[in-house]
Amino acid sequence: MAATAALAFPKTEVTAPPRAGLVLATLITVAAVANLPLLMANVALPSIGVAFDASQTALNLVAVSYSLGLACSVLWLGALGDRYGRKRMLVLGMILAMPAALISGFAPTIQILIAARVVGGFAAGMAFPTTLALITALWSGAPRTHAIALWAASGGAIQSLGQLLAGMLLARFAWGSVFLVIVPVAAVALVMALKLVPAHVNETTDPVDNLGGVLSMIFVGSLIMAINFAPVPNQGTLVLILSGVTIVVGALFFIRQRRAKFPLYDLHVAKRRIFWVAACAGIVVFGALMGAMFIAQQFLQNVMGYSTMEAGLAVVPAAVFMLLVAPRSAKLIEAYGSRFTLLAGFLFVGLGFITMLFWWKEGASIWPIAFGFSCIGAGVGLAGTPSSHSLTGSVPVKRAGMASATADLQRDLGGAIMQSILGALLVAGYATAFGAKIAASPEAAQVTNNVSSQLELSYARAEAIAQQYPNYASQITVAARASFLAGDQWACMAGIIAVALGALLVWFFFPKKTDELRLLAAYQAEDAPGTDGKAGRQG
Repeated sequence: MAATAALAFPKTEVTAPPRAGLVLATLITVAAVANLPLLMANVALPSIGVAFDASQTALNLVAVSYSLGLACSVLWLGALGDRYGRKRMLVLGMILAMPAALISGFAPTIQILIAARVVGGFAAGMAFPTTLALITALWSGAPRTHAIALWAASGGAIQSLGQLLAGMLLARFAWGSVFLVIVPVAAVALVMALKLVPAHVNETTDPVDNLGGVLSMIFVGSLIMAINFAPVPNQGTLVLILSGVTIVVGALFFIRQRRAKFPLYDLHVAKRRIFWVAACAGIVVFGALMGAMFIAQQFLQNVMGYSTMEAGLAVVPAAVFMLLVAPRSAKLIEAYGSRFTLLAGFLFVGLGFITMLFWWKEGASIWPIAFGFSCIGAGVGLAGTPSSHSLTGSVPVKRAGMASATADLQRDLGGAIMQSILGALLVAGYATAFGAKIAASPEAAQVTNNVSSQLELSYARAEAIAQQYPNYASQITVAARASFLAGDQWACMAGIIAVALGALLVWFFFPKKTDELRLLAAYQAEDAPGTDGKAGRQG
C-alpha cells in the first residue's frame, strides 16, 4: 500500500476523517443528487418529445441544459467553496436543487423545462465540486485513492442506474416524475450533510476572482450553445455570434488568469503535465459515457421499440461493471500507474462504441446491447479513478476546489460537448437520410415542403405526422427508424474518433509510473510552505 500512498502525495501522512464511512456516504449521496438528473432525462426524451411536439434540437437542449448549467458554474462555485466554506456551498446546492426539480417536473412548456434544468445544473455546481474537494482535504495516502475510486464508481453507476429508475417511473407516471424524484433524495442529502460534513477543512483565505468566474461562465456557455445550434437550419448567424463570443471571452479569461494576483484557475498548476493530460482524458471518457447514454436511450426506444422500463434495464450492465471495476482500478494505479489504467479504460470505451456502430441495428438481440453497455461501464470504471486521482494528487490542498472543479468539469463539459456533438450529428444524419428517402419516394411530389421539414426535424415529430396520415403511417415509421439509424451511425463514428484521440493523448503525453511518481514528488516539494516555487517547474 506504500506505493499508493506515494502516488497520492509522496511522504505524506495517511489520514482519514472520524466516521469516515458515514462522511463518504454523505458525499456520495450529495453527488447522487447532482448525477441523477444528468442521464435520467434521456430516458424521458421520447415522452417529452411527444408531450411538447418538440424538435430534435429542442430535445438535445433538454438533455444538455443540465450539464450546461453545471459546466458553466463549476469553476467559479468551486472557488467560492474554497474561500467561504465548502459545506456552506454544498448545503446551498441541495436547497436549490429541490425547487429546480419541482419546476422541471411540472414545466408547462419545453422552454421552462430547459431553463429549470439549467438552474438545476447551477445547484449541482454548488454542491458537486465540494464532494471531491472534501475527499482531497479529509483523506490522504492510500485511503484517499480508495475513497476517490468509490466516489468515481458510484457517480458513474448512479448515472446509469438513474436511467433504470427513470424507466420504472415512466412505466407508471408521466415524464415529470423523473425530475420530481430528485426532491426526496436532495432532502436526505441535506440532512446528512448538515449532521456529518465538517464545516471548515483546509480552506483558503485568498480572495475569489469573481471577474474570472463571470468570464468562465460566459465562455463555457457560449461554446456549448454554439455546438448545439451548429446543425440547426437558418441559425448560421447565431452560431457565428456564439463562436465569436467563445473566442473573445476565452482569450479574456486566459489573460485575466495570467494577470490576476489570486486567479480563479491557477495556470501554473494547470500546465503541470499530470494535471492537464488527466483533465483532457477525463473530458473524453466521461463525455463518451454521457454521449453513449444519450444516443443509446433514443435508439432503444425509437428503433428497438423498448418500453421505458426495458430501456432502463438495458443500461444496468454499465452500472454493474463500473462498480465492479472501479475499486480494482485503484490497485492497477498502485501496480502499473495511472497511464496504464487510463489506456485500459479507453480501450474498453472504444470497444463499446464499436459495438454500437456495427451491431446495434434494428432487431438486434439483447447480447450486443448488453456487451456494448458493459464495455462502456468497464472503461469508465477503469479510467475515472486515475483521471480524478491525478488531478487531486498534482495540486496543493488549498487548491482542492480547483482540482475538484476540474474533475467535475471533465464530466460536465465533456458530457455537454459530447452530447452536443453527437446530438448535432444525430440531427444532421437523421435529416439528411430522411430527406433522401423523401426525394426517392414515388409519392415525393405529394409531400409538401412543410410536411417534409416536419418529418426531418426528429423521430418524435415523424411519429406525430404518421398519426396524422394513417395511410402512410407504416412507411413514415420505417423511414424514420432507418433515418435515425443513419444519424446514430454518424454519432457513433464521432465517439470512436474522440476516444481514439484521447487514447493517443494519454499514450504520448501522460508519464509512465516512474516519471509520474517523480513528478508528483516534485509538485509536493514546490507546493510546500516556505519554498521558492522552483522545485516543481519541470512539467
